[in-house]
Amino acid sequence: MSVKAKKHLGQHFLTDENIAKKIADSLTEQNYDHVLEIGPGMGVLTKYLLRKKPKVTVMELDSESVTYLRDVFPVEHFKLDTSKEKFNIIEGDFLKQNLGKTFEDRQVAIIGNFPYNISSQIVFKAIENRHLVPEFSGMFQKEVAQRIAEKKGSKVYGILSVLTQAFFDVEYLFTVSPSVFNPPPKVNSGVIRFIRKKDYTLPVDEKLFFRVVKTSFNQRRKMLRSSLKSFNLSDTLKEDPIFAMRPEQLSVQEFIILTEKIAANGIRNQQSSS
Repeated sequence: MSVKAKKHLGQHFLTDENIAKKIADSLTEQNYDHVLEIGPGMGVLTKYLLRKKPKVTVMELDSESVTYLRDVFPVEHFKLDTSKEKFNIIEGDFLKQNLGKTFEDRQVAIIGNFPYNISSQIVFKAIENRHLVPEFSGMFQKEVAQRIAEKKGSKVYGILSVLTQAFFDVEYLFTVSPSVFNPPPKVNSGVIRFIRKKDYTLPVDEKLFFRVVKTSFNQRRKMLRSSLKSFNLSDTLKEDPIFAMRPEQLSVQEFIILTEKIAANGIRNQQSSS
């Protein structure tokens, strides 16, 4: 029995065992006792995860893959520990899951060969649940992986870069050729790893920080004094040198400083109008 890749689900099944093992080995196995694999397909990555200490849960939306994993996968790989204490299958959409409830607020590492069409949404979900996710490792379209790991000054540095690096240390690990997939995608893939920072809180209002970052990059070619005009910047603040910069020129720390300035500007405006 095998599973047919479904285009509408963005499925490209990894067929190279060495690549699967390298992805599994990218996890450090520190600070968590549970691993969640998103989109396991036929379990090529799963079997290498099961050889490690943490409990493995796989989450799969494709019912055909779920049937394969339940009926065939444990039989084909009978030497692995696929007991309920070690291996769990959830049929469902990761993007709709309440991770805190699903994992009872335990620390869980996320891994997978992610569908390209929802990979950015998966990252945002991990950021949203960063208090539960000490580590995140997986395969993306190469351009997306590079964008997430990129530093300031690059044309591909953007919203994903800043918001991910605000809470995680990100490392681009290696590139993967289309030839190791069935069916092969039309682009290269890249594997990256995030490790949550020891202090993953911000010294500013996080909602405001997210809003400042997203608004800045919505008009990335403009100087910040123009792209952030919706924040009702004072004339004095507009003269601050940071507002003469473009968003790709700012590091995460500089975006924090920018948010502090905007927050203080808002408070002053409230005081002057009262």
